[in-house]
Order: sequence, then C-alpha cells, then structure tokens
Amino acid sequence: MKITVVGANSYIARNLIFEIKQRKIKADLKLYDYADSQTDGEQNYQKIDILDRDSVSKIDFDCDIIYMFVGKTGTITGFGNYEEFIDINEKALLNILNEYRNQHSSAKIIYPSTRLVYRGDDMPLKEDAVKEFKTIYAINKYACEQYLKIFHNFFDVKYCIFRICVPYGTLLPAASSYGTIGFMLNKAKANQNITLYGDGSARRTFTYIKDLCDILIDGALSDNCLNDVYNIGGENRSLKEVAEMIAKKYGVGIDYIDYPSEQLKIESGDTVFCDEKLKQRLRADAATPENLRGGGITIN
Repeated sequence: MKITVVGANSYIARNLIFEIKQRKIKADLKLYDYADSQTDGEQNYQKIDILDRDSVSKIDFDCDIIYMFVGKTGTITGFGNYEEFIDINEKALLNILNEYRNQHSSAKIIYPSTRLVYRGDDMPLKEDAVKEFKTIYAINKYACEQYLKIFHNFFDVKYCIFRICVPYGTLLPAASSYGTIGFMLNKAKANQNITLYGDGSARRTFTYIKDLCDILIDGALSDNCLNDVYNIGGENRSLKEVAEMIAKKYGVGIDYIDYPSEQLKIESGDTVFCDEKLKQRLRADAATPENLRGGGITIN
C-alpha cells in the first residue's frame, strides 16, 4: 500500500503518521509540505509549494490514499486576509485535483472539513443539517467539499470528507493541541485563569486525537466510506465542563466575560455531531469506531 500525505507537518498529519506506524500498517509513506524538512524527522519527505502547479506535479499520485492536510485556519483574520485563505484553503486543493487527473490517479483523497459549515442547533447535527457560513474559513471548507464532489462527478475522483468538530490531545509530545482545548491548556499551564465567553454553555463534540487518527485510517481503508461526507464523533460536552476539568487539574480559576461584538457575530452556538452514518459504514467492515474513549476527556 502507498500513502501520500500532503501537509505532513500539520498537527493532525503528524499524529496520523505516528498512529499508522503504531498500528504497524504496511505502507510506503510519501510526505510533502512547504518546510525544508518534516518536523519529526520522518523520511521520504519532499518540500513542495502547494500553490505552484509545477511543484505539485512532483507529488506521487500513483498511490492508494492521499491525505490532504494543507489548510489555513482562522475566524476573524480571514476577512482581512481573504486572498491567503482562498489560496491555501481552495486553490491548493484545486491544484491537487487537477494534478490527480493529469496523472490519471485512482487514489482515494481524504479531506478534513469542519464543524463551522453547520448552523448551530440544540439537537445533534447530521451531515445534511442546515449549513451556515459566518467566516471566510467556513465557506472555504464547504467550497472544497463541493470541489471534491464536482471532480468526482466529472473526472471520477475518489474522495472521503470527514467533518471534525474539536480535536484534542497529542500522541507526540511536540505536537500540541490547538484550538479550544489548546487555548485552555496554555492558559492553565501558565498559571492563568481560563477565560470563557458568555456562560460557557455552548456544547461541542470533542474527539481525542488517537480516535480521530484511527477513524481517518479506517475510513481511508474502507470500501464503504467513499465519495461522501461523514461526521466524526467523540464526547459531547459544554465548554464550561471542559474548562472546569482543566482548571481543576492545574489549580486555576475560570473567568466568564462578555462576548466581544465581533466574536458574538461568528459564534455558532451548539455544534454537537451525530456520527451514526459513519459508524454504520465502518461496522460493515467490522471496524466500528466503538473504541472511542468512553471514560471522558483526558487532560494531558
């Protein structure tokens, strides 16, 4: 088996590479990113410029699986830096898709999407739930989902989209969590109170990084997860619950502050995932993700 990882220095990619090796999956890994070397010293790495089509042509598309982890995250920053967000989040994928067909690839592209494509709701969100785009990043991600579908319909590109809510944890000491839990941990480890907007009642689906990587691997290997979009599940908790766990561990407090007007405009409300569709597909392979941690969030 041959696996190509584009964006090999990203947080999820680094953990995924580690987990592939831990599971002793026999795979020839080819790794690509814009830096001079792979952050963890992995071999079979090549520097590329994802926005240069000649550079992208150097990627090995003669493989079974392509993980596409190139992307630029952000909320308010996207409004001012829209060109960079469109380049890195959309043009990069279009370069991959065009080179895929130029090289007559038959690989399956695994693409991570986001909770931010959904309108928040009190009920668990299924894949066909109402969409709402409050940031440039959110619509970038949804646009990429549509590009994959269009290229599948026109050029028979194989793909699998996984929507991720809030990943956390790390399998590599140097690959620290980012986003919601990363922010809370950084504050607590610096002996500072954790700050939450509003009352912290907004709920999210939190997915431990090993569980996330296992699903990205199992979904990639599954014949039943193909040319479709799937929510990845985890533990459903409020931001307040998670903050309290971290605050207790590190002996700090929690400060509740009013939403700044800009943040309030892009707040999604509750985004809790229903992942039954994915579970059903993986059960068919006897690879059900029932091994998701049931004992609660582990704070590292």
